Amino acid sequence: MLPRTVSRNEARVLLTEQAEYGHWELDRLRLFPDGRRKVTLKRRIIRQVRSPLSAYLED
Repeated sequence: MLPRTVSRNEARVLLTEQAEYGHWELDRLRLFPDGRRKVTLKRRIIRQVRSPLSAYLED
């Protein structure tokens, strides 16, 4: 929960840092009438793509 004293720009910077360095992504942002923000982050899944070359290396 971010207090209403946190500016929009400060919230953006905080969430950008979490996304870039913590491998998180924004799941949901709820803005309350009094100005508070409830932020829900989820873990970003990084899938590995199998290269065609790896099929030859296994044999």
